[in-house]
Amino acid sequence: MGSMSFTIRDAASMARVIEGIKNLVAKGLQAGPVVITLGREKRTEPQNKKMWPLLQDVSEQVKWYDQWLMPEDWKNMFTAALRKSKVVPGIDGGVVVLGISTSTMRKKEFSNLIELIYAFGAEHEVKWSEKAIDIYETYREAA
Repeated sequence: MGSMSFTIRDAASMARVIEGIKNLVAKGLQAGPVVITLGREKRTEPQNKKMWPLLQDVSEQVKWYDQWLMPEDWKNMFTAALRKSKVVPGIDGGVVVLGISTSTMRKKEFSNLIELIYAFGAEHEVKWSEKAIDIYETYREAA
């Protein structure tokens, strides 16, 4: 049967989706049990594309405690700040920040992450690059 995804935005679409799900479940039951999972929309590809130029600009313009960090490092910093992540001692020393993956973020949480990057950039006088501005214009609805 494979995986299917439906987005419900209002009562009218809910009625259509429920009817469609009933039909799919009835058909799917012929082959065995059917699992239905509900959830929120995951981050979108436009959101992800928007994030990286922002992180690149921050990495090129903000020195953090006398260190220049890579965009991936900044992503981890912002995600850890957003999620109020735990820090634990590492196996071989140092520290490890837990729960910093963005791949499992829902759309709203990812939007909050992008807004956090903008706010941090404003506080640290980041001049957004042409690429970051173009991405913003192209993917404005992603935030």
